[in-house]
Amino acid sequence: MWEYSDKVREHFFNPRNSGPLEEANGIGDVGSIQCGDALRLMLKVEPETEIILDAHFQTFGCGSAIASSSALTEIVKGMTLDQALEVSNQNIADYLDGLPPEKMHCSVMGREALQAAIANYRGEEWSDDHEEGALICKCFAIDAVMIEDVVKANNLNTVEEVTFYTKAGGGCAACHEGIEEILAQVKAERAGPGEVSPPPACPATPEAPKPPSTKLTLVQKIKKIEEVLESVRPMLQRDHGDVELADVQGKKIYVHLKGACSGCMMEAATLGGIQQKMIEALGELVQVLPSSYMPVEA
Repeated sequence: MWEYSDKVREHFFNPRNSGPLEEANGIGDVGSIQCGDALRLMLKVEPETEIILDAHFQTFGCGSAIASSSALTEIVKGMTLDQALEVSNQNIADYLDGLPPEKMHCSVMGREALQAAIANYRGEEWSDDHEEGALICKCFAIDAVMIEDVVKANNLNTVEEVTFYTKAGGGCAACHEGIEEILAQVKAERAGPGEVSPPPACPATPEAPKPPSTKLTLVQKIKKIEEVLESVRPMLQRDHGDVELADVQGKKIYVHLKGACSGCMMEAATLGGIQQKMIEALGELVQVLPSSYMPVEA
């Protein structure tokens, strides 16, 4: 499981400013329940000074999403809108004394919700809709512009880091090549025209042999998946819940939550914890989803 700071735990178990905000005059909605995270940020802004008098949130997601949303509302209260627009996802993570790398996308979602709420207050159009051809990750509807912005803002260098910050690439992995192209483009922009390319390797030097492939067969993969589920089962059963494997479709693992776990408000956090254990056990990025998300065969 991930290591959370005391402040993350505090804001998760005792979130600040949770629930609807009466007289909100700026509202930002980002994410989607289908993708596992959704956030509504509500601001009450004083018109003459554009100072944020109050901020509330409603979040569907894991503990880090709730903690990040709670922290964001505390950060922006008392700021002017222009000051709030300077708040970065790293500011949110720092306020919480850090987030696990795998959960940085929660702080990015908070930053986007803030931008959307401010645009809503000012009567401006803010949208995360994608220009034609710009959609990179179809699983989580992440476009090239967002990936590029997050890569630049957080100095990211690998596909894995992009996945941690945006969730792009965390599903079927078909977009990894597109993410790598964006990373290469940003790297070239950072270097500028004056960078000297490293000399080519000496042709006389034999290439180091590649390690043998360790890709699991489907049977081996299912066995490891069952082992992970077996390891978490006692914890769930203590709370009168349970979990069982429903299906494996590529990098998507569908599970059936039973008993008290079915419909529990902590369902997303439970699936997130199981997903991390799956990633560690399988050595690849996979997505754990409830069986209700399984595609219906025609």
